[in-house]
Amino acid sequence: MLASNDPCWCGSGRRYKRCHRLADLDPGRAAAEQARRAEVERRSAAYVRPGTRTPRRSVPADIPRPDYALDPHGRPRHRETGRPKDPETIALMRIAGRAAAEVLQAVGAAVRPGVTTDELDAIAHEECVARGGYPSPLGYGGSVMPFPKSLCTSVNEVICHGIPDSTVLQDGDIVNADVTIFLNGVHGDTNATFLVGDVDEESRRLVDVTRQCLHVGIDAVRPGGSVRDIGRAIQSHAEERGYGVVRAFVGHGIGRSFHCEPQVFHYDNPQARTELLPGMTFTIEPMITIGDWHHEMWDDGWTAVTADRSRTAQFEHTLLVTEDGAQILTSA
Repeated sequence: MLASNDPCWCGSGRRYKRCHRLADLDPGRAAAEQARRAEVERRSAAYVRPGTRTPRRSVPADIPRPDYALDPHGRPRHRETGRPKDPETIALMRIAGRAAAEVLQAVGAAVRPGVTTDELDAIAHEECVARGGYPSPLGYGGSVMPFPKSLCTSVNEVICHGIPDSTVLQDGDIVNADVTIFLNGVHGDTNATFLVGDVDEESRRLVDVTRQCLHVGIDAVRPGGSVRDIGRAIQSHAEERGYGVVRAFVGHGIGRSFHCEPQVFHYDNPQARTELLPGMTFTIEPMITIGDWHHEMWDDGWTAVTADRSRTAQFEHTLLVTEDGAQILTSA
């Protein structure tokens, strides 16, 4: 009896399992093995794969850049503490937040079957520049390389930080577009998940529940409360409906820095003790999964996918803590 990896008896030079093994099995076992292999190949073919990237897009020289865009490794020179913002900064963040929301609307309007994620990136880039802003992801530092595009596009099982490329959106896909703009010295950050054509009911429900999770988290913001309140509310809402909550990626403080304290966990983390104070600004951006909430990383150092390749969705707003709750800064 030949082992699966032995050379096939027919002399083809192929391994036995890739050549005559199925034919040598009894008909029932052969049919079952053929069906199993076909299902594995069908599912694998549907997974997102890296495409071809176009060159990095340029930003006019007269548009101010965040400090990390001037560093070859994308490293910020300064990082805010996360303390409450002064009125001037908050006023500027309202402008940047509104601009980010408008850019996201323009990107979302272009989502349809046949469009590439690189085409969505071009729209985001042009919309940021048209407003006198710098697309914040462009050149931001990472573990392998600075982010090479102006928009994050995360399709189906991609949790976050997908890099736009030649990937063509197919009928039935879902895609998250994550927009951040640096305008007047501050950042505005927002994202949403869009349906591509005719999407199955399971994916539609995932998107709906994820949107709900964002607003449940926003409703949990109270001055004197804690960051933990946000994660507890989101996790409870998601898990009661049978969904998973990604742990590895968090919301974050934002303002003159792209990312700073506090870290905003989307699950009930006892270590999330930061007190919420009026004037604080941060994002809430839950990532919700149909299946396993664990993640894996692509070799590019940015793209995170669900470990079981189940679909995932995300929504995000930049928020201001007020005297009686939270105000969304990224509304169009």
